[in-house]
Amino acid sequence: MTTTHIRPTRLLADGQTHHPSVVAEAKARANSVQLRVADAITSFAGSMRFVYVHVALFALWMLFFEKSPWPTLTLVVSLEAIFLSTFVMIGQNRQAAFQQVKADHDFSSTEKELDDNTTMTKQIAELTKRIEQLTNEIHLEVVVNKKK
Repeated sequence: MTTTHIRPTRLLADGQTHHPSVVAEAKARANSVQLRVADAITSFAGSMRFVYVHVALFALWMLFFEKSPWPTLTLVVSLEAIFLSTFVMIGQNRQAAFQQVKADHDFSSTEKELDDNTTMTKQIAELTKRIEQLTNEIHLEVVVNKKK
């Protein structure tokens, strides 16, 4: 599941358990007006509703508002493409930053688990040696007691 297509408020309210960096990113996005606006625009621009609205608007424009070769429509579409590509880059930058935070968190967690496992392995080895020593001591005591 990618978080770029889910609005942060929905993600925080869905009741599911999410990765800590996903929750942190969603809270940051929910607290920023600019990021909420960017999320809403990219969410709409990445939908089929966007396509349908544009097909209808362009058809109406070409049929009723302007005659061929549609110079104003060309200008509007060019400006829209510039803004949409900017929103795509904003989304990609935020997604890259999120992935970096998640990777850092995962690395830290993995390192901690490795340290914990190493400590437990050492403790198990020490306990095994101690059990061996006690077993040998008991065995020697049994042998000594049998000789008496």
